[in-house]
Amino acid sequence: MVAPGSVTSRLGSVFPFLLVLVDLQYEGAECGVNADVEKHLELGKKLLAAGQLADALSQFHAAVDGDPDNYIAYYRRATVFLAMGKSKAALPDLTKVIQLKMDFTAARLQRGHLLLKQGKLDEAEDDFKKVLKSNPSENEEKEAQSQLIKSDEMQRLRSQALNAFGSGDYTAAIAFLDKILEVCVWDAELRELRAECFIKEGEPRKAISDLKAASKLKNDNTEAFYKISTLYYQLGDHELSLSEVRECLKLDQDHKRCFAHYKQVKKLNKLIESAEELIRDGRYTDATSKYESVMKTEPSIAEYTVRSKERICHCFSKDEKPVEAIRVCSEVLQMEPDNVNALKDRAEAYLIEEMYDEAIQDYETAQEHNENDQQIREGLEKAQRLLKQSQKRDYYKILGVKRNAKKQEIIKAYRKLALQWHPDNFQNEEEKKKAEKKFIDIAAAKEVLSDPEMRKKFDDGEDPLDAESQQGGGGNPFHRSWNSWQGFNPFSSGGPFRFKFHFN
Repeated sequence: MVAPGSVTSRLGSVFPFLLVLVDLQYEGAECGVNADVEKHLELGKKLLAAGQLADALSQFHAAVDGDPDNYIAYYRRATVFLAMGKSKAALPDLTKVIQLKMDFTAARLQRGHLLLKQGKLDEAEDDFKKVLKSNPSENEEKEAQSQLIKSDEMQRLRSQALNAFGSGDYTAAIAFLDKILEVCVWDAELRELRAECFIKEGEPRKAISDLKAASKLKNDNTEAFYKISTLYYQLGDHELSLSEVRECLKLDQDHKRCFAHYKQVKKLNKLIESAEELIRDGRYTDATSKYESVMKTEPSIAEYTVRSKERICHCFSKDEKPVEAIRVCSEVLQMEPDNVNALKDRAEAYLIEEMYDEAIQDYETAQEHNENDQQIREGLEKAQRLLKQSQKRDYYKILGVKRNAKKQEIIKAYRKLALQWHPDNFQNEEEKKKAEKKFIDIAAAKEVLSDPEMRKKFDDGEDPLDAESQQGGGGNPFHRSWNSWQGFNPFSSGGPFRFKFHFN
């Protein structure tokens, strides 16, 4: 008896003929085997039942070597190959069994079953018909008749699939091929034909799946690797395209189409890798130039143009070139409205341009497509704080500088405005009070924006001089009278100029 759950039991549920194997009694006289071969066969049988496939295979190898005319040894080795998923290796052994013992119907049934899976319908039918003519058991006869009916059905479906393909009805061809490949699962030609249908129907990823199977089912299938590589390339996946075309060249280094495609993909891949390295190093201008070269190298495939512009948009945003970033990001979003990366980068550019409503809208759209992205969440919160802050005192606007202004620009703007609005320049009391307020705001803006820590707080939406925005309260250090600023020199911050003001 076969133990439930054993390897042989599981095989028997898929290939009923294999149960014959376990129950075969060794007939030394008929097979002419010696004691050593018998020992290998028995030990291999036990190992197979225990699921130790590699060890069982070694025993059956030894049995075949010990007696090359022993059909049982070949049959048992074929069983192990099938258990290991190596049908190609099992087929020659089954053929050898039939040559040695023509009336071994179990082996012929099993070979017919494998040939049917490979789509070799004529050969499979021949095996099933011979089983019916060789005085089979009741179960074998029933199985052979069932397989013959199935094979006839596959012949009919194949003819319909080929006719549909020839007439350009690829949807119908796919439907027929789907049914055939449920039975003929190892038919490389039919998988390649279905891949062609998928390509015609604009479903390249399904085509890739079939071609990958075909590349494994057929030896030296350079054509499959070439097609897989070109499909990945058209999808914009240059790295996988390069990997697949290399497989083609491993099989045939002189393959003209694979070699020409390899040179193109390698050139593009090198440009993209170089551009990404420049981005990691913060060399955004050089990275932009590289991605412009990518678009020139492959202008015919839109995917590379979109991806290149997406990265150029990112470079402009990180390089604090908001106008350029908004322009390129918008071009990407016209082609791909849901591109989260472009939405995030354009939102950052909008923040620099103080276009807070637009930034909030981009962040919210991005969040709809990727609600778990922490960067989007933090960006949205920052944009909302800055919008609220902009409705109060904005130090950048007070000094008339951009949010990405350097410290030198801030000091320069401050000096110019401080000179313009110094209260001593005004005689009229009303004008003097207005100037005093303006001068204090200018001084406060310089104080915040020239201090890295205070500026960071302000850029994050918190006014370091606003008591309301400070945890724990506290007063505003700039809420003081004009008199407290008397003697203050707004031009003494490191420059060569020194000014003195005289007060009444």
